[in-house]
Formats: sequence, C-alpha cells, structure tokens
Amino acid sequence: MTDSEFMDVAERVLKGVETSCDRINDDSDADIDNQRSGGMITLVFANRSQIVVNLQKPLHEIWMAAKCGGFHYQFDGKQWMDTKGQGEFFSSLSSYASAQAGQSLSFTA
Repeated sequence: MTDSEFMDVAERVLKGVETSCDRINDDSDADIDNQRSGGMITLVFANRSQIVVNLQKPLHEIWMAAKCGGFHYQFDGKQWMDTKGQGEFFSSLSSYASAQAGQSLSFTA
C-alpha cells in the first residue's frame, strides 16, 4: 500500500469516528466531545476519560489509546485489524468507548 492509499483508507476511518460521535450525541446522552487535529481525534467522555485515535503514516497503522491500553491496527484489505489479534477497529472502539461512557455505544465506518 502506498502512503497515498493509506491516507485515503485511514481518512475514512477518522470520518467514521466523527460521524459516529455525532450520531451517538444525537441519539443518547453520552455527550462525547470529539476534537480533531490533523490525523488525530481525541474523544472526551463526560467522566473526562479519553480515547485517542492517531494515524501513523510511516507504519501504515492506526493507533488507539484507551483507558484499558494502547492498540495498533493494520488494514487487511477489508478492515482494520489489531496487530495482536484483539479484533477489528470499530468493534474495539465501540467496546472501549462503552466501558468509558458507562453505556452501550456503537461506532461504525
């Protein structure tokens, strides 16, 4: 994958995170503040905990830092999978965000 291809595919992930936050805020009382700065999105929850999603262009990875730990994701041609076998990006983000928000949240591409 070229850097340009990586950026195209990875940008869709960041847009999915932003769109999901907007939907979640409209449909629930989760009140997630999402702040974007270049290739990084910081999600801030009502309890002030955070999740950070960051593009790592040189490695062609997406990194996620949550209260439960840090995770690296690589594109397998269809979806972004954890490099240590911990699952798909949006499924993992949904799980980690739900734990931090104290309610069930669903993030999608």
